[in-house]
Amino acid sequence: MAFLDHDPETFAAAATAGFVAAHGDLVRQVPGGVVRTTRSEADEVALVIGGGSGHFPAFGGLVGPGLAHGAVLGNIFASPSAHQVADVARIAEQGRGVLLSYGNYAGDVLQFNAAADRLRQSGIPVRSVAVTDDIYSAPAEEAHKRRGIAGDLVVFKVAGAAAAAGDDLDAVARVAEAANAATRSLGVAFSGCTLPGADQPLFRVPQGRMAVGLGIHGEPGIDEVDVPTARGLAELLVDRLLGEVPGGGDPRGRRVVVILNGLGSFKYEEMYVVHDEVRRVLAARGIEIADAKVGEFCTSFEMSGMSLTLFWPDEELESLWRAPARSAAYVQDGTPVAQHAVDLSEQRLAALDEHVSLPVAAEESRAYVPLVQSALAELSRTVDSHVDELGRIDAIAGDGDHGLGMQRGAHAALAAARSADGNAAGAGTVLRLAADAWADEAGGTSGALWGLILRSLADAVGDASAPSAEAVRRGVRDACDQVMTQGGAREGDKTMVDALAPFANALEGAAALPLAEAWREAADAARASAEATAAMLPRLGRARTHGAKSLGTPDPGAVSFALIVNALADLFAASLPVPAVSDAIVTA
Repeated sequence: MAFLDHDPETFAAAATAGFVAAHGDLVRQVPGGVVRTTRSEADEVALVIGGGSGHFPAFGGLVGPGLAHGAVLGNIFASPSAHQVADVARIAEQGRGVLLSYGNYAGDVLQFNAAADRLRQSGIPVRSVAVTDDIYSAPAEEAHKRRGIAGDLVVFKVAGAAAAAGDDLDAVARVAEAANAATRSLGVAFSGCTLPGADQPLFRVPQGRMAVGLGIHGEPGIDEVDVPTARGLAELLVDRLLGEVPGGGDPRGRRVVVILNGLGSFKYEEMYVVHDEVRRVLAARGIEIADAKVGEFCTSFEMSGMSLTLFWPDEELESLWRAPARSAAYVQDGTPVAQHAVDLSEQRLAALDEHVSLPVAAEESRAYVPLVQSALAELSRTVDSHVDELGRIDAIAGDGDHGLGMQRGAHAALAAARSADGNAAGAGTVLRLAADAWADEAGGTSGALWGLILRSLADAVGDASAPSAEAVRRGVRDACDQVMTQGGAREGDKTMVDALAPFANALEGAAALPLAEAWREAADAARASAEATAAMLPRLGRARTHGAKSLGTPDPGAVSFALIVNALADLFAASLPVPAVSDAIVTA
């Protein structure tokens, strides 16, 4: 933050603890986030929302009667892990299924979808709705690619009201999807935000200028204009939002809910001035305001700016919007459904931990655990050495946190791997522990993808024997396939895949060589491919929104992958074969 010296490693956890201490009548902290302390007499569909920390009151501040039943809280500007999402959902669910809802960001989509799969496998019905209200982040014909910003509030409020009314899971999901389809937002900013522990904002806006179409994770604006008057700002926001009215047609005579959202340090008085002008502009366009909210609903630390959301409800959606609700940060007048306190000890908290006792591993597999730990230590050192540069290139067209996210994940993976000492764990189990720890602590897209990579290697290597070169190549290929399937990226999209796929292909192509030599050839291919992403335009991820701004700069995910596999090539060249152990990993 800009004012206090915070440790970024502990900031999110400390903020959650303080929030729960202040609002213990409404929320209780659980593994991965918070849940309600009360429940209605009749069981409800559980609405579980979430995303990265740094956006309060989204997401924990919107947990309470008539709103969400639980919120999953990731690290700073990073999605929570699938494990955390599943934990919160299992605690919050009441036997009628779970609706997961979150902003449409790659990391959140990956992690919440993976959690949905886990929940279904355990017999819990699940539906998901990603919020896509930001009109500047993709054209109307690609609305499914849009970011979720302050329109989160609309979807969460409508879904929470439907759940409180006793609707079933399909009905709650239906109105959530309808609310999302009826909501459009646009944000502006006069300055960027600063992450805890950082001394520079993620982006700067020149004096006298205003960024238009920014994101809530430090993504810079897509356009830039001179700072307007309050009337000019109202006209800019309203007219651009009216350029895409849900359902089309003439908006005159229609009713709209207005949400003016402060992004962190924009004064309420100034927001009210802007709101008065928004009211006048809408009236001049023949549009009736059904309801208005002015305040902070989805912030970005101390960013100076605001967003305008227009929600175009039908009669059903407006009724749900007006239904009573109470949370730490949002109150809708009326009497919510009667609540009673719930003792979470009754909710099988012990069943949350998916980790079982470590499986018995063959001696040949256990002998390679030191090498796995050394590899993770080298990986961690490599990330530490390049964390600032990874953040710098990520900030050009993204949110600037790639280096910090990789650092959190790498440190957590190493700590988890080292914790297996003395537990008779095999190489596969140690890699699996590292995978889960990376995904839990890093969050975000890179956390999800590196969790997939390490887990794929773990599954291929296993614990039953010494890891063979063939198993390592198979694990890398499986990792590449999993990353492309779950993340949706292909070569040429300017993502990690542009280094991972050439690495996997080269490793397979050098199958006749000892693994250390094959890995070196593959690492060289990954490095060259990562460098080549500088000439690409991004087609996926947050950088896609800023298009040409990333030209000349390589993709940070591809760069970090190439750095890591090249560092491991040096380690493997010096370490393989392992003394006094089978040479299975050296030869196919």
